[in-house]
Amino acid sequence: MTRRFDCTDLEQRAEGLTEAATAVRRGELVVLPTDTVYGIGADAFTPAAVTALLDAKGRGRDMPPPVLVGTVRAATALVEDLGPYGQDLIDAFWPGPLTLVCKANRALSWDLGDTKGTVAVRMPLHPVALDLLKETGPMAVSSANRSGSAAAVTAQEAEEQLGDTVAVYLDGGATTDHTPSTILDLTTAVPRLLRRGAIPVEKLRGIIGYVATDG
Repeated sequence: MTRRFDCTDLEQRAEGLTEAATAVRRGELVVLPTDTVYGIGADAFTPAAVTALLDAKGRGRDMPPPVLVGTVRAATALVEDLGPYGQDLIDAFWPGPLTLVCKANRALSWDLGDTKGTVAVRMPLHPVALDLLKETGPMAVSSANRSGSAAAVTAQEAEEQLGDTVAVYLDGGATTDHTPSTILDLTTAVPRLLRRGAIPVEKLRGIIGYVATDG
């Protein structure tokens, strides 16, 4: 049975976080607010849950979800290394709307889809998301919408698209900044911009110097 919790109410927030964490451990899907749009999430280390997430969105394995974390330590455990620029970028922009693509830790047993040995990782700047992630550990999280439809900016919009494929909806109110995260590839010698987003390229260059773009 799908449950929805008003996280602007302290009592419901606490109950909702507990229910959501339990659902994630069971391999079920949850919807949570982030600092950009609402996300649909699953335990990153439960392949069946990640498959269910992709199915709920109508996506294939060729579009693996990013991974959200609640701490920098959790992020560093997921990657081979952050390279010469990763830590400076984390210090400057996390938690916040910057997704870093790194080479995945080869020792980890997980299956996010066709990642080609990489992982896209981010720490969101939202208290509900951070509290949940600190409880569950890393989660595979993608925008809470059916593929091809507009990203949900409220829990209601997410529920209208995803329905009972999701066990728990955490309603944190409407998100205020709908600009997606900036995505930066750190797997090459020169950091490469994969998606323009909330953090301008100029700010990235202010921290690490040169950033390659496609135009």
